Amino acid sequence: MTRLHEALARAEQSRAAAGVRRFTRAETWVHRSLTWLMGVCVATAACLYVPQLAEIVGRRRLVVTVHEWSGILLPVPVVMGLVSRAFRADAGRLGRFFPHDWRWLRTVARTRRREPALAGKFNAGQKLYAAFTVGAVLVMTGTGLLMWFPRLSPLVWRTGATFVHDWLALLIAVVITGHVWLAVKDPDARRGLRTGYVPRRWVREEHPLWRPEPPHPEEPAARRDRRGNDAGMTPRHSAGG
Repeated sequence: MTRLHEALARAEQSRAAAGVRRFTRAETWVHRSLTWLMGVCVATAACLYVPQLAEIVGRRRLVVTVHEWSGILLPVPVVMGLVSRAFRADAGRLGRFFPHDWRWLRTVARTRRREPALAGKFNAGQKLYAAFTVGAVLVMTGTGLLMWFPRLSPLVWRTGATFVHDWLALLIAVVITGHVWLAVKDPDARRGLRTGYVPRRWVREEHPLWRPEPPHPEEPAARRDRRGNDAGMTPRHSAGG
């Protein structure tokens, strides 16, 4: 075990020397867990609603059970991730819009192209995706519970819950497809989610307003969050967008 720990430590040091730490292990674990649970939800939903897939897979009762439990477990990684200070700090960054974020959105709406110069640690598109994901998980969990326990609510509630659940599931599938498509086009971003580290070149080109903090002292970043700055960004950029 000692040799294994030493090997892991050397690998961590080599990654740190080669790039900038973007995510901690807790954050990569949360993202990986959400990815697997959401993937299971989408796959089982497809098997339930697409007749051709339903015929191939069969065992509908088992598919329903897996779909229900994977959906119920979706909020668990996020709740567990709140134990991590780094995760809480990034959640705060994702939940707040600054002048440069609104300019990023206006640029995309006008030119249909992203403007990396207006991105902090997370650009406005990533913030919108995170907000949509959190809201969608909450709505899908609530409507799913109403469908799972039909005797706990009147018929009109169950009918509405089924309608919202089905159509929101379709929208989620479309949004996830777009998310995966963008991720495929950006191998450095995928590397950041896989290893926690990204190249310094990528930071300069894609997120120039981000000022990475040292690995451990996180309190100054938290204080800057409370003052209203995009964490890891200088006040000059925050005021000017």
